[in-house]
Amino acid sequence: MKNNNPIEVWHEVVKSGEIVKLDNILDEDCIFYSPVVFSPQKGKEATKKYLTAAAIVFADDSFKYTKELVSSHLACLEFELVLNEININGIDIISWNEEGKITEFKVMIRPLKAVEIIHKYMGEELK
Repeated sequence: MKNNNPIEVWHEVVKSGEIVKLDNILDEDCIFYSPVVFSPQKGKEATKKYLTAAAIVFADDSFKYTKELVSSHLACLEFELVLNEININGIDIISWNEEGKITEFKVMIRPLKAVEIIHKYMGEELK
């Protein structure tokens, strides 16, 4: 049985910054849930836009995934990052379909200071 888990490709995107690889792993109807925007961002292009902005904001040597739980169609990836001397801790919750296309990408971040700085930087990238 073929492994349709997109998490390995996601790790390649994070490591290399090759955003174009997202085209191969995002479903057309993917939904992105931002830690700072109330409304879900619907569709492949909206999701790619937010993940591209996040890649720019999070492109720091301190970014690393620290824990990973992966099942057949769901992954929970915990990450750490330091921005402006603020320790950021977060989780990416990623769901995918049988074709190995990501259908939902949810990001949660803590503490409040981290949410505030991410909101500021993401806002600048998404203008």
